[in-house]
Parts: sequence; C-alpha cells; structure tokens
Amino acid sequence: MIVDLPSTDTSAVNRTMVDLRESAGAVALGRVLTLLIITEDGPEAEAAIQAANDASREHPCRVLVLARGVRRAASRLDAQIRIGGDAGASEVIVLRMYGPLADQGGAIVVPLLLPDAPIVAWWPGEAPAVPAEDPVGSVAGRRITDVSSAKSPSKALAKMRQRYHPGDTDLAWSRITSWRALLTAALDQPPHERITGATVSGAPDSASTDLLAGWLSSRLHCPVTRRSEDVPGGQGGQIAAVRLERAGGAVELRRLDAKSAVLSQPGQPDRRVALSRRTTRECLAEELRRLDPDDIFAEALEASQNKPPGRSRSATKKVSA
Repeated sequence: MIVDLPSTDTSAVNRTMVDLRESAGAVALGRVLTLLIITEDGPEAEAAIQAANDASREHPCRVLVLARGVRRAASRLDAQIRIGGDAGASEVIVLRMYGPLADQGGAIVVPLLLPDAPIVAWWPGEAPAVPAEDPVGSVAGRRITDVSSAKSPSKALAKMRQRYHPGDTDLAWSRITSWRALLTAALDQPPHERITGATVSGAPDSASTDLLAGWLSSRLHCPVTRRSEDVPGGQGGQIAAVRLERAGGAVELRRLDAKSAVLSQPGQPDRRVALSRRTTRECLAEELRRLDPDDIFAEALEASQNKPPGRSRSATKKVSA
C-alpha cells in the first residue's frame, strides 16, 4: 500500500501512520531499528529504498528516506508512506524536501523516529565530510557510507580515516567479508606457520583492496604490499588476488571471474571456490547486524595508509589471524 501526502508536515505523517497501523495492522513495535537514508531525489533514492526493503526481511525496521529535491523551489515537504508488499518487512516513509527545507533533514526526521529503537544512518551516495557531526548523522549510533560513489574511492577512504568516529562504517568494508572468511579458513588449516609477508592486488583506485590490505596489516605481524592489477571481468574497484607468504609455501586466493576464485595451498590441489561480488543489499544487511562500533573495521581503516602501489606497509601490531 502506498499513501501520498503532498505539501504536508510531520504531524500529518504521524497521524496517517497511526491510522494505517490501526486499519492495516502494521505494528511499529515489531521494528528493531530505524534506518535513515539520506540521498538525492530520483533513481538513486529508489535504488536505495529497494536495497533497504530487501535487507528489512532480515532486519524489520522503519525506513525514513530523506530525499533532497530542487533547492531553488519553494519550501515544501511531500511525503509518501509505503507499507505491506511495497515496503518489504519494513514501513517506509519517503520525505521529499524542496527549497530551503532540503537542508533541514535533521529537524524533520526527529518527530518520526521510533522511541527507544537504535538509529542507523546510511548515505548511498555522497556523504557529509564528517558524518558524526552531520545534523542527521549526530542522532544515529551507526553511520554507513559508500566511498565507491566518490570520484576517487581511495582518496575518499583516506579522508574517512581522518574524520573517523566510533560508529562509522563503509560498504567497502562489507564487500570484502567473503575474502576475509576464505583467507581465515585457509589459515586455520595446518601447517600453522607464521605469515612472513602478504601481497594484495587490485584495481588502483579500489577502496576495498586498500581495506583488505589494512585488515591483514592490523591482524598479522608482517609487511603487506599493495599492488595494482587488472581484475577479471573488467569491473574496476575490486580485488584481484591475495598472496600470503610462509616458510612451507604461499597461500594464494585469486579471482577467476565475477563468481569464483581459485585457492592455492602447498601440498594440495588448487580448489575453485565461490566468491561472488556482493550486492548492496547483502552489504547493507550485514552492516545492520551490529549496532555497536566495529573495532576491527576501525583498525583496518587506520592501517590502510595510502601508499604508491607496490610499496609495503608494515604491520602496526601483532594480532592472531
């Protein structure tokens, strides 16, 4: 069900939500969190809503979409409420803000927040310079950005490292979860030898490659080299391979195509493993599973120092893989 409320205010939106809850049976108490999506009005907003709808089947939530419209228009708030099949397992409130109101999302969103529910803010496109100090981001315990939407993801990641606050995270981090899991599983098998060096290869401007190198640097007491390499399939911004050196022979995980990779280990035949590129919906759902600061991400971000490809970055501390 979709209900349009043109030229409205937050009080009218709240009243309509109460009416819909009584007539359609939508129960706000079943929502586990409030997800704030801050984006520009248009196709970007609809794509973000679809990703949130899919993720809501795992995390039932109230989704508040702050869609910023034309700034030169007269000040106006148009609302749209979506429940039932049009909102996945969530209830979606789209707030389209025009004119001076487009920059007042922080004041608009407060009356619509669920009481005592955790708040997560997500910027699918361009994020503020310091999300934690943004009027909307300041009310959220978790703040999700996506540096892949920037012109230079690696430079955007470097700026994020400088502005980091506990609770910040980025979809570039959840995109490497499968890589981290496969590498950890490989090192759990004998022989349990010390890693003496690591090489992470990927597209030159790949923030995910930088973060994977940072993660290895923060977990292993060894030098980590970041190299530029074309990625199979011609899709930029991704990881091509990881090679871990140890006395008994190297462990290498190398992407074959968009869905698979080959894992090479000493004394074992090469194995083809599933390694699909993760969708925005999968990454968002993963980030919504935790509502506390991600210390592992913070350490990987801190260790992901931008250096010319091919040069090593030394580990900052010794932590077991």
